[in-house]
Amino acid sequence: MTRLPPDALNNIGVLTRREIEARLLIPLIEALSARFGQEKVLAIVRQTIVEIARQQGQQLAVSCPHNGLEAYASALENWKKGDAMDIRVFEQSRCRFAFDVHRCRYAEMYQTLGAPELGVVLSCSRDFALVEGFNPAIRLVRTQTIMQGAPVCDFRYELDA
Repeated sequence: MTRLPPDALNNIGVLTRREIEARLLIPLIEALSARFGQEKVLAIVRQTIVEIARQQGQQLAVSCPHNGLEAYASALENWKKGDAMDIRVFEQSRCRFAFDVHRCRYAEMYQTLGAPELGVVLSCSRDFALVEGFNPAIRLVRTQTIMQGAPVCDFRYELDA
């Protein structure tokens, strides 16, 4: 895959960025699925989105003063712009960052666009790869998402000390 150049699109907020992407990708995915089969197309889309997220994590690490968990937590402000998520933080330290998302406007947006099932592929599937690209020593555990019908998304990050 071609390496992505750095971008400044986070200035508009990630929620707005995802909506712009989704408005293009949803009809494209639907057309390709009708021609080549949904399972095959979604597998390619998921793989591509994950690789893009990994590269974006690497770019994020370069733009931060260090690639520790504190820097990663600060960078998440871009994902919260525009009241995109209602987050409740349980723990934030050098080695742990734990929070739940109680409202996710990303999930609401995909629902409004009539493609809630694509939200997992186009948005949620990025989370693990993004942090892996940022710092492979940071592990994310997430057992549920609002996008998949759970009442909250549970994000638990740990940095190997």
